[in-house]
Amino acid sequence: MATYADIIIDISTEKLDRTFQYRVPENLRDKVCPGSLVSIPFGRGNRVITGYVVNLTGEPEFDPEKTKDIIDIKDDNKDRPVGTLLQLAAWMKHHYGGTLIQCLKVVLPKKTPVKPVEKQTVRLAASEETIKSYMDEFEKKHQVARLRLLKALTETGAMDRTFIGQKLNVGSPVINALRDRGLVEIEKTTSYRNPVVSGIYGKKISGLSMDQKHVVDCVLSRYDKGDMKPSLIHGVTGSGKTEVYIDIIDGIVKRGHQAIMLIPEIALTYQTVARFTARFGDRVSFIHSRLSAGERYDQFLRAGRGELDVMIGPRSALFTPFPSLGVIVMDEEHESSYKSEQMPKYHTRETAEKMAGISGAAFIMGSATPSVEAYRRTATGVYELYEMPERITGGELPVVYTVDLRKELAEGNKSIFSNKLKELMTDRLSHREQIMLFLNRRGYTSFVTCRKCGYVYKCPHCDVSLSLHRDKKLHCHYCGYETPMQPLCPECGSRYIGGMRAGTEQVESEVRRVFPTARTLRMDADTTRKKGDYEKILSAFADEEADILIGTQMIVKGHDFPRVTLMGILAADMSLHTGDYRSAERTFELLTQAAGRAGRAVSASCGERRLMGEVVIQTYSPDNYAVITAAHQDYKGFYEEEIAYRAMGDYPPEGHMLQILIEDKDETRALSSAQSMAEYARCFRQDDQAGIIGKGAPCDAHIQVIGPTDASVAKINDVYRKVIYIKSKSYELLAVLKDGIEKYRAERNAQESRVEFDFNP
Repeated sequence: MATYADIIIDISTEKLDRTFQYRVPENLRDKVCPGSLVSIPFGRGNRVITGYVVNLTGEPEFDPEKTKDIIDIKDDNKDRPVGTLLQLAAWMKHHYGGTLIQCLKVVLPKKTPVKPVEKQTVRLAASEETIKSYMDEFEKKHQVARLRLLKALTETGAMDRTFIGQKLNVGSPVINALRDRGLVEIEKTTSYRNPVVSGIYGKKISGLSMDQKHVVDCVLSRYDKGDMKPSLIHGVTGSGKTEVYIDIIDGIVKRGHQAIMLIPEIALTYQTVARFTARFGDRVSFIHSRLSAGERYDQFLRAGRGELDVMIGPRSALFTPFPSLGVIVMDEEHESSYKSEQMPKYHTRETAEKMAGISGAAFIMGSATPSVEAYRRTATGVYELYEMPERITGGELPVVYTVDLRKELAEGNKSIFSNKLKELMTDRLSHREQIMLFLNRRGYTSFVTCRKCGYVYKCPHCDVSLSLHRDKKLHCHYCGYETPMQPLCPECGSRYIGGMRAGTEQVESEVRRVFPTARTLRMDADTTRKKGDYEKILSAFADEEADILIGTQMIVKGHDFPRVTLMGILAADMSLHTGDYRSAERTFELLTQAAGRAGRAVSASCGERRLMGEVVIQTYSPDNYAVITAAHQDYKGFYEEEIAYRAMGDYPPEGHMLQILIEDKDETRALSSAQSMAEYARCFRQDDQAGIIGKGAPCDAHIQVIGPTDASVAKINDVYRKVIYIKSKSYELLAVLKDGIEKYRAERNAQESRVEFDFNP
């Protein structure tokens, strides 16, 4: 009986976002399964393309004589829980938009062909008498290389071939000659590329506090009863959430399952892996974008074969193919980096919750500053809330000073550092304690302007300002355009051209000027471009090779440096004025997380001096509720203010929003496409019986359409960008509307403009 495969082809266009049926040839029937990546002939010219098998059936859709055959299989994906991941991909398509092939590529990443790592061991293969006889012969004939190798092998019995070449300076001709005489044998084994460097094992935790033990016991007890309601752990910075995660995972691993540990930043990988290897040894690995193709391939292979218990990493780690997933843990749940920036624009929190539901796994989130959406779900009973209000060291939260930069300027201080911060930095350096300086900026300056006429240098291809770097060139951070800095204003000819200097490089220069003997490290996007840069900087600071660490957001997330007793937050409210309804929440999160890096020492004192933590928040908006509540680490106070604001504007989680981004090289066509979609949205109705969307009477009570208008960056690399915002109380209503717009565009053959959907952007 013939077998047919329904295949989604590897072309990301709405026109072809459906299955095509192919016959499975007899020689591939035992290999092809749902999830397989296969080669197929497509179109009139039988162009060879790839596609994913989503279903197998014995019933042909069309005339079997006209049905084409699959050519070959490229990846059987048998080491992945394919049924689970196919369900997840279909859910992502409906929930976030895009084509099914885009969703399948996220959950079933195409394996990059890589050669396996082969290890060769050379060992003795002859009797002791024979070896001695040949050693005498080689000595007489002055065959020193052969003699050297045999002498070494008589002492060790076996040696790695690479080591023989590097340390003994003995090449392949010598080894092969000894093998031909039957004196040695070469044993070949395939080994995994392991990104976990040996020797990074962290310290084992001696015991849990009462709060920690309560959370672990409750979660594991609910797990044993089959209660898989998601859990949110709200613990202040330094309350020991990581130890709680480790104990929960340990309990579930002992029950025969595996765990995924999600972290928001690659920068957190080194420290997190070190702490997990103390408990789980080499049954832990990690995955992220900086690994080589071979390393990524091998980690998924190890996980699929059940050779790992824990996988650590950012978003992509969620799709680790464990055979029996038991728990997904999401640390720093509030972080914006958990939201994908490419289609489908999925949020890791929602996708992990769905993945856990499909897999029958527990889902644990944790944060010192939970997202407003997650905390709201604890109030409505969707999530179980656990609170850890005290630091495990017994130490107090840091003392926070809020400095009004307007007063500093009025008093004549034009420096980056307020008088209070400068005073505390001097004190810490004199006692050889460490300092962290946080700035949410990249580059030497933010933008360059003429102080006489107000002209701002902008990229000719993107509607954004250019940034001045140390190379005296102006750079565009969107498309890479660069141009030399001009001494005169091109608009009025003035010489008063200057930069709004708020970059990490400029902070570093100022630190070296004011504190010339201080040892500094800088950690931002420019200093962490290469593989291993994160680990080098963090380990150097942890080993006290520097006094001051200057950095952007990546230095304030989850790091634990006991000798840090001062955190300086420069231009704290810079993120308050971004035209984004989440700006207060992001500011509160950043300030609270940054403040939490100080005063985390396990011991209460160092010599005669207590290791107290102090924080200086420098701001132009000291009266803003996000700044005030962050200074007091008062999450509930912030939440009450913020949720009231969200309710007034019907912003998430009190309402939902769909952003539609339209991009086109032709601005007229981009606007036309946007206008037609906005009109469709304004006139849509939902048929409650059939669950479809079509033209009908306006339904303003259910949705609000804003736009179209220019995007915040109206042009990037000569591509024009328009946006529409649609608001509704119902997420599902917006998802069905999104499906209707996709269908509407396909029927109109409106494929010229590129369209992206983003829910709750």
